Order: sequence, then structure tokens, then C-alpha cells
Amino acid sequence: MSENWEIAAIRLREAYRTGQVAPLRDLIEPADGEGAYAIQAINTRHWQESGRRIVGRKVGLTAKAVQQQLGVSQPDFGILFEDMRVANGGVADAGRFLQPKAEAEIALVLKADLPEGSAISQDDLAACVGEVRAAIEIVDSRIADWKISFADTVSDNGSSAAFVLSDDALALDGADLYSCGMVLERNGEIASIGAGAACLGHPLAAATWLANTLQGQGDRLRAGDIILTGALGPMVALQPGDHIRAVVGGIGEVSFSYGEQK
Repeated sequence: MSENWEIAAIRLREAYRTGQVAPLRDLIEPADGEGAYAIQAINTRHWQESGRRIVGRKVGLTAKAVQQQLGVSQPDFGILFEDMRVANGGVADAGRFLQPKAEAEIALVLKADLPEGSAISQDDLAACVGEVRAAIEIVDSRIADWKISFADTVSDNGSSAAFVLSDDALALDGADLYSCGMVLERNGEIASIGAGAACLGHPLAAATWLANTLQGQGDRLRAGDIILTGALGPMVALQPGDHIRAVVGGIGEVSFSYGEQK
């Protein structure tokens, strides 16, 4: 294991306490996905040993425009921990975040473990989905001013910070994940619009990519796991006092307020 990876992992962990850090380019090349996932794994083990519980994964970089911006041709993923969950209609405590943004997504909750030993097809993935929910991910970066490379965001747990799930859940066969429209409002004003197809062509395609990527790393998705499949439209920067509401057509709505926890 590279000593630089350990240093980068520590630097990112400390940023949760001390604030933003410079990009990691003195420690890892901007396109080094292998090293970045190794750094992410170091911190995942650290947090698990500290008592945090993994409840799923988030897929990021599902928009082609963002991939082009960072010079990559594939998505990335990060870990979802139980303590990242914000109740629907609840408050995301501004004291937990540095430079947060919100994006509307479709979440999948698995009812069965994915098979081992061979490539996962989209049909394999679909057969294991138990619920579909509307979701909001709060993304954040420990890297100053969001000046991230691919390696920065992967190392930094996919720039993930929190998530909110809708109360309502649908079966997959009752949900149109491809053509469903999305509207995200900030303080009652439309701030972002999109559709299911904006997420790597189809949210199930994003989840299938995740399943195969994890399998290639010797891991897999299991029953109960939450998958945030990726943004359906542009991110929206958050300011204290903001109320965020997302409606995903035919699937549900989800909301939270951003401010001080009472």
C-alpha cells in the first residue's frame, strides 16, 4: 500500500473536523482510479471500526457533461452510512457540511443479494430490486472550492455527505425510471429539472455498473442495500434557511430543510 494513500486518507478525515483541504495532486495523480478507491477504502474501514454502519452506495458522475469535465469515461461510487440519512421533511444540520449541494435522484432498495461469480446484467439487477423511492443526495466536498479531479472525488467518498428518501415506495414494475420527469425546488422556486434518462441513460444502467464494479473489487450488493443511482438534473448549492423539495413524476416527492438542528 502506498504511503501517499495513507496520508491522503488522513488528510481527508481531518478535513471533516478542520475544514476544506487543497486538491490531493501532491499525493495522487488526477486520473488514478485504483489509488483513489484504495484511499476511499482506507477511510471506509476506519469509519466502520469507529462504529459507522454501511447501508448502501451512491453512484456519481452519471452525467456525460460532468465526465467530460473531469476527463473520465465512467461513473464513480461512494459509501452510504446510516448516520448520513436525513428524515424526509427533516433538517440537515448546516454544521455538518462545508460547501453542500443538493441533487434529485432515484433510489433503489434491494430485496435480495446480487449473484456472485459472473457479470451482472440489468435484468439480474432488476430482479433484486424491492423498492423504488424518490431521493435527494446532499453532495459535499472536502476539497477546497470543488476543484476536484476524478481521484479527488473518489478518494473523498464520491463527494457524498447525506441523503433523504421519500416515504412512499413503489415496486420496480410499477415505476417508469426512464421517462419520469424531475423538478427540484429551492424555497418554492424551480431550481433544477431533469429526467430518468439523464442518469447514465437509465437508473438501472447506473446500478448495474455499480454492481459489476463492486464485483470486480471483490464486493457485492446485498439485500437491504440502498443505491442512489445518480443525479437526474443539475446540482443546486445550499444556503442556511433553504427548503428543498424534489418531485419525481410517478415515483414520489422528498424534501428537507437546510439549517441549524433544533
